[in-house]
Amino acid sequence: MKSYGTIRIHLDELIRERGISKNKFSQWAELQRTQLNNYCNNEVARMDLDVLARMCTVLECEIGDLLEFIPPDKAE
Repeated sequence: MKSYGTIRIHLDELIRERGISKNKFSQWAELQRTQLNNYCNNEVARMDLDVLARMCTVLECEIGDLLEFIPPDKAE
């Protein structure tokens, strides 16, 4: 099967860098804690654009700060 690379989510790192607790972040971004953990652990199969917009708003970041494309030759 052909590999197309992967998307890495840097949410956990950004939350830590901003000094925000996961509980506060989940409240501010209106996320359930399990949903937040899935994004933090890169265990999301389909991303919701509204959720990504809320994350960027709360973190005051760009989408490129949150998501990274890993090409197939560099994917684990």
